[in-house]
Amino acid sequence: MKDKPVKSPPMQMDASPTKPNSGLNREIQAKIGQQLRAMFDEVVQEGVPDRFADLLRQLDTPTEKSSETQKDEGRSG
Repeated sequence: MKDKPVKSPPMQMDASPTKPNSGLNREIQAKIGQQLRAMFDEVVQEGVPDRFADLLRQLDTPTEKSSETQKDEGRSG
């Protein structure tokens, strides 16, 4: 007996990198976007707590220690 060839499922998505296919048309995507904005608008309006903003500023500001570390790393090799 011969084995029957295995068929792909009928709703298989195209996985080609040149043509992304989310399976959702623009109208549905727009509706989802509206719903997400409505749900999370209040959270966005709250902003970032001061202590988090301070931590982010500290991370963005280079310190003497990190400058020395970068110099030391440049010397090794």
